Amino acid sequence: MAAAAANMPVGLCMFDAERRLVLCNQSYADLYHVPEPLTRPGTPWIDLMRFRIAAGLYAGHDPEKYVQQLTETIDRAERTVSLVELRDGRTIDLIHQPLPGGGWLATHHDVTDLRRSEAKISYMARHDGLTELPNRILFRERAEEALVEMRRDGSKIAFHCLDLDHFKMVNDTLGHPVGDALLKEVAARLKQVAREGDTVARLGGDEFVIIQTAVDQPVEATALAQRVIDGLSAPYVVDGHGVMISASIGISIAPDDGIDADQLLKTGDMALYRAKAEGRGTYRFFEPEMDARMQARRFLELDLREAVVRQQFEIYYQPLLNLDRGEVSCFEALLRWHHPTRGIVSPGEFIPLAEDIGLIVPIGEWVIKQACLDAASWPGSIKVAVNLCPAQFRNARLLSTIVEALDISGLPPSRLELEITETVLLANSQATLSMLQHIHMLGVHIAMDDFGTGYSSLSYLRSFPFDKIKIDQSFITDAGDIDSSVAIIRAVTSLGNSLGMQTTAEGVETVEQLERVRREGCTEAQGFLLSRPLPARDIPAMLERTRAVVAGEIIETEPETSGERDTDKPGRRRSRASVPA
Repeated sequence: MAAAAANMPVGLCMFDAERRLVLCNQSYADLYHVPEPLTRPGTPWIDLMRFRIAAGLYAGHDPEKYVQQLTETIDRAERTVSLVELRDGRTIDLIHQPLPGGGWLATHHDVTDLRRSEAKISYMARHDGLTELPNRILFRERAEEALVEMRRDGSKIAFHCLDLDHFKMVNDTLGHPVGDALLKEVAARLKQVAREGDTVARLGGDEFVIIQTAVDQPVEATALAQRVIDGLSAPYVVDGHGVMISASIGISIAPDDGIDADQLLKTGDMALYRAKAEGRGTYRFFEPEMDARMQARRFLELDLREAVVRQQFEIYYQPLLNLDRGEVSCFEALLRWHHPTRGIVSPGEFIPLAEDIGLIVPIGEWVIKQACLDAASWPGSIKVAVNLCPAQFRNARLLSTIVEALDISGLPPSRLELEITETVLLANSQATLSMLQHIHMLGVHIAMDDFGTGYSSLSYLRSFPFDKIKIDQSFITDAGDIDSSVAIIRAVTSLGNSLGMQTTAEGVETVEQLERVRREGCTEAQGFLLSRPLPARDIPAMLERTRAVVAGEIIETEPETSGERDTDKPGRRRSRASVPA
């Protein structure tokens, strides 16, 4: 056995049950630089360990812990196979084999070169040979890791698929060596602009992709895409040649645009194609149903124009209750579109479209006139409130439209109330305030809607004598749980009283909320508790039931089918929880 051990290419040592050396070969001695006296039979195992530790030939950072782990392995008398990373950088393949009657046999194989070769082969298999960026294989591995993480934490990731604009011209005019050098410089710049943790890969030719992780907002993907375009568009000097080149980028977002790497590459490539088609040197997000949406929008626009001509609109009215008198004091006009085939179209769908294509002005004019006509048949103490948007204030006909509506209907100006939001005032403050002054001089009442949600509401109250402040429904909803909301309601009602303005609480949906705003001094209340919006024909019956509200009962009305909130108000593109539309 000694002769066989001496000729083995790997280190071998044997110890008896007393943990004393029985034999070791020269390969073992050479492997750990063991001096000849310590290779003699009878040498205690612990002496060999002390020598190796003193020479730095052990694993880990704690020598005592290393010896303890080896001792536990010996005590268990179990066969073990392990790769040990020594402190000098070598890797040892160690096999520990217990012997019958005690003791053990161990082989020590230096696999450092083999491991390095394997690591190099693995690196080469997963990296691009020219740029040393991850290639398709490693890209796919990183993509799968990112997708797993995305599913675990609910985040999003972005694929930025890009290629260089007119790169073929560089190869054709300056030669492939210059083209290759340019690709290496492009890779270096991409690594500079990408965040730590993102993956920059080369898929082949001049095709690159960046996996951007933890994308909470589209603006983050936009920022990276712009950094890439700016970074790659800066001039290059390659082998003495000045080169100018740009990049086009297609962005796909997971999970919105795909849930696996193949889908995201496909959608990213489609977006890249669009970026190139629209001028190159830019980026585009993937929009899977862009054509379908544009087609649907075009059809809806045609239908909306026809609806104006065919008068397919109807006004619904939601009551405002005067809390002192227990009577309906006003009805707010809310627009409905009865589409001949689709039924009631959501106001949130057609109002923004009407604003975009300029139809909101003629539609708004019709609403003002029809609301005045409807209100003229109500009891003389009840006003009608109509919402106005910025586009209507930019129209020179607004004042004449109001005058005409009052004249035709015979409605006293004091019974017409116009509601505006701070958006109207922000559009053109001075011109808008001037228009409001002229309207106010007619005797028409002006209310500030959604008070408390803007930045300059108090300054506007000082600039213009509003007749009413409508407290945004968010404060009413939170009034039962958030003390600050109650404080705001109290402050607004106090402010309104001191300025001679009425205060309306929007979004009252429970009896508790109604009692709260009554105690805090609000003049009026509006919301589901009182009534959903009603067609004009149902208003007489509704007025007969008003006394039930005062007694703490809810007026039951048929729910509407649109399922939307009051996004039907011109100029408003956000939904609220107070009024169905």
